[in-house]
Amino acid sequence: MAQDRSEKFLIVFTGGGSGGHVYPLIAVADALKAKLAALNAPYEYIYMGPKDAYATLLAQRGMTMRPIIAGKLRRYLSVMNIIDIPKFFIGFVQALWNLYWIMPDIVFSKGGTGSLPVVIAAWFYRIPVAIHESDAQPGLNNLLSAYFARKIFVSFARAAQYFNPAITKVTGAPLRADLLSGRITKELAKENLGFDPAKPLTLILGGSQGSTRINEFILENLGQLVPLTQVLHQTGIANIAEVQQLSHAALIDAGSDNRYQAVGYFDNNMPVVMSAADLVVTRSGSSVFELAAFALPAILIPLAESANGHQLVDAYEFAKTGAGVVIEEGNLLPGIFFGQLKQILSNDDARAKMSAASGAFFLPGAADAIAGDIIDVVAATG
Repeated sequence: MAQDRSEKFLIVFTGGGSGGHVYPLIAVADALKAKLAALNAPYEYIYMGPKDAYATLLAQRGMTMRPIIAGKLRRYLSVMNIIDIPKFFIGFVQALWNLYWIMPDIVFSKGGTGSLPVVIAAWFYRIPVAIHESDAQPGLNNLLSAYFARKIFVSFARAAQYFNPAITKVTGAPLRADLLSGRITKELAKENLGFDPAKPLTLILGGSQGSTRINEFILENLGQLVPLTQVLHQTGIANIAEVQQLSHAALIDAGSDNRYQAVGYFDNNMPVVMSAADLVVTRSGSSVFELAAFALPAILIPLAESANGHQLVDAYEFAKTGAGVVIEEGNLLPGIFFGQLKQILSNDDARAKMSAASGAFFLPGAADAIAGDIIDVVAATG
């Protein structure tokens, strides 16, 4: 868009069901805000998707809420399809109604629950659609949405093969500016979190809701873990009370209660947490780009039941660069886990090579690139 845009730039964001879908919407919205301000273009953001806890994050960012009923699309037979297929059609009718009155310049979809009805309704009205796929193995929502899109963005180069190459761009994952701008030195970050800055710190992540299986494994082996490394354990808000209670006895027996912290959820201090870590033990998915942004080596434990096995594919895409190792859930045994942990933490040169590979995996500027192309799509369509 070469000239100033005097009319309001109106964009509908859609996608939901997890933080992995909503946080990238925030990143792109923030990047768009900066670009539109430079163009002296007023704007309005509207979110159309399921009304859940993640939608609240978007409302806090100033987006107008237009909730719709959302049903999950599955590639397999399930009794839940009896409930969710009708929800899809209800959501489609709601999207048609809402878009008729809004008529935005463009719809930007992150995929996930509730996004496909909005995308199809936008296509019906000839409203341009742009989508972003976070995973190396695309989800069903985005594979279907791609047929209606004018522009497709992907985080992993591997995912580009599934889409029309004429309209597909590899951008990496859009990360929030406040995550990237809040990093500090590792020593200071450890001190801020109450850890010894001279000793290694392992960060345990289970996703935005925590991981019951990872929590159980850590608790069962805490006595062996804390003598090897300081531990910051994100348990999920629903699990924090139980983990704190069960960890107390193990830590007393190990005499290492000052080397372990359990936290339900990291909110605004995530940059400090990531800055402090020497190693991350986590699920995979598109969150590997956050690890890469901080050049962090990782032990990845993909969720076996993730949709279309995307976590496993994402994990191996990250690990094949040398940035991490993968332990599949069926192999999550103390001997294997602690063998990998000791090998990484005890070898500074090997850990430095993993860190360098992780940093090289990161593609900077994804949110800015997506925002620029969204503006160009709108300009090209009048």
